[in-house]
Amino acid sequence: MPALCLCYEVHEPYRLCRYTVFDMGQNSLYEDDDHNCDALLLTARTCYLPMNDLLLKLIRRHGKAFKVAFSISGTALDQFEQYAPEVVESFQALADTGNVEFVAETAPHSLAFLYSRDEFDIQVREQCERIKRLFGKKPTTFRNTEFVYNNDLPVALEKLGFKAVLAEGADHVLGWRSPNYVYRPISTPRMRLLLRNSSLSTDIGLRFNDQGWDQWPLTAEKYASWCHSFAASSEIINIFNDYHSFGLRNPRESGIFDFMEALPAALLAHKDFHFVTPAEAARKIDAVGEVDVPEFMSWDDEGRDLTAWLGNDMQKDAIHTLYALAPRVRKVGAPDLARDFERLQTSDHFHYISTKWFADFLSDRPNPFDSPYDAYITYMNVLADFEMRLTAMEEAATEAGKTTRKTPRTTATGTAGKKRAAPAAKAGGAKKKTSA
Repeated sequence: MPALCLCYEVHEPYRLCRYTVFDMGQNSLYEDDDHNCDALLLTARTCYLPMNDLLLKLIRRHGKAFKVAFSISGTALDQFEQYAPEVVESFQALADTGNVEFVAETAPHSLAFLYSRDEFDIQVREQCERIKRLFGKKPTTFRNTEFVYNNDLPVALEKLGFKAVLAEGADHVLGWRSPNYVYRPISTPRMRLLLRNSSLSTDIGLRFNDQGWDQWPLTAEKYASWCHSFAASSEIINIFNDYHSFGLRNPRESGIFDFMEALPAALLAHKDFHFVTPAEAARKIDAVGEVDVPEFMSWDDEGRDLTAWLGNDMQKDAIHTLYALAPRVRKVGAPDLARDFERLQTSDHFHYISTKWFADFLSDRPNPFDSPYDAYITYMNVLADFEMRLTAMEEAATEAGKTTRKTPRTTATGTAGKKRAAPAAKAGGAKKKTSA
């Protein structure tokens, strides 16, 4: 009885402004607020609000037979709350149906797992708490940024309490096997691994509006027939896409909303098919075997590797410089610094520096910079100013500590009414605590 699992990435980065060396030390306003606001409002109007309304309509029409999942980044939630709170409300309306699962990821949509496990843990816990606060339930399924995955990831996730993890169904990992089954990570047999069906996902995400595609135009009935053809050789079909596929990457004029409105009925017309959320699939469907992924993979391009973010020396220099600051940032504990530091970890910043893919950005996620070199220079200027702020706070904390230690202590007045010097602390005695 094949299951259908739909999960959508919902992510919006904070784009940087044109930050030059002349701005360093003068202002610490790194983000292009006007651009971010305009982009978010456009996306809300053309994608999030109409698509959420459609999904709510489909849930009311099909009841418990139709289900869906979302992986929403913390930077997307920040911008929803900042610029379009009605988007959060529309996701909450979906959550209230009980037919929607919210999958966890790192709060700033970062590559922290590659460079700092401490930072990764902080960001995942932060995002889980926020998802529970906004949507009422703590996530038990995890999807890493851009589906970056290897054998080490489920080990870390199991310690954080997760039961399932999503990943790309890459051919070089699966070999002759199909992604249309539930698997176990080789490193954590108790967890469940759900793999994306790349072909069926791409048919909607990238090919739907391609008039040069030999299957264009794609109808709900045609797509359902492709899924139904797997009935005898599948237990689950995982269709994972960027939510921008609806209204932005494929505009309304392409017929994408009409396609999605008709799709559930077309899929459910085959009596053996039913929709599940990732958590349900992990709980109800037995794993058929183990998957070994010793090297990192992602869902990007045909190579399914990390070259989109770490393919050249500029990208590596930027990300290594960034994560070298992590222990210092967390030690200082300043909220403003921590917020800026997390937003600087968003993977989009490193994607903009890519030379390999510079001419291949999708229309819904364009590169805001004229070249990868401009993106790199801007990012490093921002990072230099950020480190200046960090160093200043460290020095201020050190000076505050020195001042506190030098302040003489006095006791209450003696019987003669004169103040007496406090006795020196004995070796091993408690020291007075100071805060930065």
